[in-house]
Amino acid sequence: MAKLIFGMNVSLDGFVDHDAFAPGPALFQHFIEQTNDLAGSIYGRGLYEVMRYWDGDDWNQDDRQGAAQLQAFAQAWRRQPKWVASRSLKSVGPNATLISDDYVAEIKRLKTDLDGRIDVGGPKLAASLGKLGLIDEYQLFVRPVVLGGGARYFADSKPALRLIASDHVGEDAVRLTYAPA
Repeated sequence: MAKLIFGMNVSLDGFVDHDAFAPGPALFQHFIEQTNDLAGSIYGRGLYEVMRYWDGDDWNQDDRQGAAQLQAFAQAWRRQPKWVASRSLKSVGPNATLISDDYVAEIKRLKTDLDGRIDVGGPKLAASLGKLGLIDEYQLFVRPVVLGGGARYFADSKPALRLIASDHVGEDAVRLTYAPA
């Protein structure tokens, strides 16, 4: 049985925004290794559209990370199976499956049929799955950034949680790992 894990970079004030802050080299390397080890990822429409960046070659122009790391992440992203929960999208990219009807039943099936870690991408999707008791773990990669607004890590949800681990990852991130209480 797979574990559904929702993990993202998060500011000190609880917001997620890929444009406002990027991981440093060590944290990015952690994300590359994590992505290589996934059974797959489940995305909501919004975050999937952001992550489609890695299907193309625009990342070659990105100067925030080293070229080798960018290539390694792009390869890991492209290789992993992806499922996209969306009623508005009509198609998805390579190695991705669109789940438009009864996405909850399909996610339950994936959780039962697969082994390993399945990442949940997107705060809104994570909130809806968390309310249904499907998220097994929350991993907040807290970074020393204050955004003051944007999308909240816990979008429209207030799950009861218990801390199960904390560790330093990369140059400036602390990973707080919680399970539903």
